[in-house]
Amino acid sequence: MASSGLSLILFFSVFLTNVVSAADPYFQSNCVNNGNFTANSAYGTNLNLLFSQLSTTADFNYGFYNLSVGRSPDQVNAIGLCRGDQKEDACRSCLNETISKLEQLCPTYKEAIGWSEFCTLHYSSQQLFGSMESTPSAILFNVKNASDVNGFNQALSPLLNNLSSRAAAGGPLLKYAAGNTTGPGFFLTIYALEQCTPDLSQLECSDCLTTAIGRIPSGCYGKIGCRVLQPSCNLRYETSPFFAAVADIPQPPPPSSSLSPTEGNGNAGNTTRIIIIAVIPSVVGILSLVFCIWICLRSKKPRENFETAEADEMIKTESLQYDLATVRAATNNFCDENKLGQGGFGAVYKGKLPNGQEVAVKRLSSGSGQGDLEFKNEVLLVAKLQHRNLVRLLGFCLEGDERLLIYEFVPNTSLDHFIFDPIKRAQLNWESRHKIIGGIARGLLYLHEDSRLRIIHRDLKASNILLDEDMNSKIADFGMARLFVRDETQGNTSRIVGTYGYMAPEYAMHGQFSIKSDVFSFGVLLLEIVSGQKNNCFQNGENTEDLLSYAWRNWREGTGLNLIDPILRNGSTAEMMRCIHIGLLCVQENVADRPTMASIVLTLSSNSTSLPVPSQPAFFRHSTIESDMSSSYGYNSWVSNSKRSKEESLPLTNNEVSITELSPR
Repeated sequence: MASSGLSLILFFSVFLTNVVSAADPYFQSNCVNNGNFTANSAYGTNLNLLFSQLSTTADFNYGFYNLSVGRSPDQVNAIGLCRGDQKEDACRSCLNETISKLEQLCPTYKEAIGWSEFCTLHYSSQQLFGSMESTPSAILFNVKNASDVNGFNQALSPLLNNLSSRAAAGGPLLKYAAGNTTGPGFFLTIYALEQCTPDLSQLECSDCLTTAIGRIPSGCYGKIGCRVLQPSCNLRYETSPFFAAVADIPQPPPPSSSLSPTEGNGNAGNTTRIIIIAVIPSVVGILSLVFCIWICLRSKKPRENFETAEADEMIKTESLQYDLATVRAATNNFCDENKLGQGGFGAVYKGKLPNGQEVAVKRLSSGSGQGDLEFKNEVLLVAKLQHRNLVRLLGFCLEGDERLLIYEFVPNTSLDHFIFDPIKRAQLNWESRHKIIGGIARGLLYLHEDSRLRIIHRDLKASNILLDEDMNSKIADFGMARLFVRDETQGNTSRIVGTYGYMAPEYAMHGQFSIKSDVFSFGVLLLEIVSGQKNNCFQNGENTEDLLSYAWRNWREGTGLNLIDPILRNGSTAEMMRCIHIGLLCVQENVADRPTMASIVLTLSSNSTSLPVPSQPAFFRHSTIESDMSSSYGYNSWVSNSKRSKEESLPLTNNEVSITELSPR
């Protein structure tokens, strides 16, 4: 199949990327620095055997190959993926050429990836199947600029988002979509394709392609062609056709003749001239009409930037938007009988959608100062966070002054209604509490490490942990969360938001927050769950004491059992003491001494993992006015710490809990 014939040049690549001058001008490779092997080693032998099997395997399987050879630690795993419009012979030929190039470029690397025009090959000592990876990556762009950049992007964005949804919805054999759309100007067509490895779930494929689309503004903005290459997915667009229909893949056309129309056949030349003479008047008339219509449409349509069009279309694609009439009907016009609670951001109502699904509707207070576009962008980001231990955002409504958020309904309210209630807390035995603790830890680990973006919650507390019908924990209320890019580790603010008692000392006193700030809050919450006592103060005989002081004093004196809720008569005392140990490690004053959520999840599930000895936790006095007005199902605004400008300049007031933090995008 012929390529577009347009010159593409290398723009960007994460890590080391080698450009090979070969028959395929689009070939890119990455020798991943993940260990090396020698030629005669077991790993080298297995790699050669894998290459041989990949070249001769008879199972075409829609151009997707998943092979493993050998046993750990010398096992080699590989994934091969051919473009969705390629036949078997062309696919295998492309993979063989890619193998040959990687053998030359990465002869001793245990992991490497090669992107050819029609296929991708990735091998590693690590497991690859079922793992979504967006790095390393490479971006190539067409050197020609679009004549109307805004118009081009407005046409491109919905096409890419539509293809992303179609590709992600593909089955276990093929996740591929290709299509075209009309661009700005006269007779301009934009062609695009997107593809994921079919071992990914629909959500993983969607996330991978969303990341790829997100690379376009920094790598290909304003260009009429672009390729974004990632290990688990890729995309490409051009203004000339470069793919074939999957159902009927044609053979590459022969080279075009150098003869002019009149040199080959005299009659053909005469016929051409007659057709041109006859068609010109009609074409001129049609062009005039099209031009007038185009001018009228352009004068009425706002000129949005690429990110605006992308966000709007993605929200439509994800079917996130609800109309106000539907939400009013679901909540019986926000009647008081359906009101679940009132928080700093507004009231929460129980509702039932026409399909019978129960939802929780957050009615945001007016006057937040956030624009419609920012609201939609942030909603889209929250909706992309999907984990069993996070409350799921289902959609939104934005009509007039109403800003509504529709969440999944979690029937058993929040954790604080159980553990701090002298009667209800008896319903939570140790097995239930241990499951709740593990769920919170896994949810935080997802926010810190496993989601596409690093997210600091900043308001983790018992009232922001909801419990479903099976008493599984779900983290809620992202109203004060902050978004970090992957390489950021710490942020600073002069506006302290959150709830006293759960705040890490470096955040409460100096405005410094990081994933370790959330770890501190988790430690406080863990101690509350084990003890059944609130962190700020509780009655201990004749003395009033805060939870951290009480926990540390009993741990130091060897009487840690005093901290355990007396209701917990049954259950593993060793597990309870281990949780107290982990809680004290989380609340240490030195940020570096606190564990990560990854290590916490591990130690919660393994009694054999040794724990360091905790040091004295950080102590600070709480205000007599507790700022605890935020509610579950909360939402406000997230902003990347790397993009803040003039913000966060006012001091904390006694009744200030939530801040809408905006910045230019």
